[in-house]
Amino acid sequence: MTIIDEIQKLSKERLGLVTVLTGEDVGQFQLAKEALLKQIGFDSSDLSYAYFDMSEIAYPQVELDLVSLPFFSDEKIVILDYFADVTTDKKRYLSDEELKQFEAYLVQPVETTRLIIIATGKLDSKRRLVKLLKRDGLVLEATVLKEVEFRQFFMQKTKEMGLSMENHVFEQLLMKSNLDFAEMHKNLAFLQSYKGSSQIGLDDIEQAIPKTLQDNIFDMSQLLLQGKIDSARQLVRDLRLQGEDEIKLIAILLNQFRLFLQVQLLQKEGQGEQQIVATLSEIAGRKINPFQVKFALRDSRSLTLSFLKRVIQVLIETDYQIKQGLFEKEYLFDLALLKIASA
Repeated sequence: MTIIDEIQKLSKERLGLVTVLTGEDVGQFQLAKEALLKQIGFDSSDLSYAYFDMSEIAYPQVELDLVSLPFFSDEKIVILDYFADVTTDKKRYLSDEELKQFEAYLVQPVETTRLIIIATGKLDSKRRLVKLLKRDGLVLEATVLKEVEFRQFFMQKTKEMGLSMENHVFEQLLMKSNLDFAEMHKNLAFLQSYKGSSQIGLDDIEQAIPKTLQDNIFDMSQLLLQGKIDSARQLVRDLRLQGEDEIKLIAILLNQFRLFLQVQLLQKEGQGEQQIVATLSEIAGRKINPFQVKFALRDSRSLTLSFLKRVIQVLIETDYQIKQGLFEKEYLFDLALLKIASA
């Protein structure tokens, strides 16, 4: 069950004393936030709701609303948005004294107040404040979905939006969205706007969904691997006209080929796909998108370790030469493409 499914079971009347919406999957979190506010019927003009942006409001005003009685209903809903103090984010909006006052409220919350805390990121479980929230509140967390859950959710979402597509088309859409919740949701909206409720084909995906810089860089790398240097250089010229800088292009290419090299090395050590995801996540200090690993394994299958090391070396040297101002960056970048294509 996804966080969206959990939220759809809630209502204004069924809210507990404390509800927390959090999570590190930013795209899913944002959709969950919109769904939660809609589910409880939030209306900024309705005096039975009180909304506070914790990055801007003074805490005494928040505390006053928490403990005061509702005027026009039996209960009132107080929403504390952007509450970074309960997460591992380094941002802090409340003083230590104010946090203690808030903790005191959580120990004895007002029965007529329904508190909703909204904070993107990871809850800081070491804080006593967070321990109280987890103990006494409903915590809704937007975590990165497993591939099976992701597929199931968006298959259902596709049906709800009246879209129809064959399996291979859905697979292409998944690849285009890189198993990213926000990207997949946005791309479905593009397709719905472009095609309505009719059958979606591969051409529709190409026509309706704008190409990202990542898409263009991937296309460039594929052209290089196929030896189509003129087509690759034409794509680079188009990207330059769009305002993209060579150093940025090198950084994305470098990340792509470094991932190819990493998955190849880990696979040679006998690691499976899930193990590779876990290892790379540990190295990076963040959750690596499992779909990136899946496609990196597929796309690097025909590439040798010596070739990947050579490409990475060329890109690093080119980046250094550009930043040192040895020659014009356009010339150095084009030279790097020739070296990669000839390798």
